[in-house]
Amino acid sequence: MDVKIMPKLISLYIRNVLFGFLLSGIFVSALMYFNVANLWHLVNSSSMGWVAAVMLFMFNGIVFAGVQFAIAIMRMDQDDTPTGGTRSPLVVDYQPIAIPVEEAAHKRR
Repeated sequence: MDVKIMPKLISLYIRNVLFGFLLSGIFVSALMYFNVANLWHLVNSSSMGWVAAVMLFMFNGIVFAGVQFAIAIMRMDQDDTPTGGTRSPLVVDYQPIAIPVEEAAHKRR
């Protein structure tokens, strides 16, 4: 008996969300480690600093997960085989064209 446990799209979404939150963890850890904008000091010196760190992780995770899923969806139907390019190049021979200009147009007032 073949039972589908989870549709492929849901599985793809969960994998990309997990990967997005993993990237968020790496990103927030790097921000704290390199003390960007003095974040490490702000988080450690405040009694509610951990809330700021969790919010930073969650909001970046939402953004990174959305971007990961969007990239995965856009790449689903990408065909990498070249199409076209078999025509010979168009050769154009540009020649100057004389445009008549009235003499009155050149005179200044």
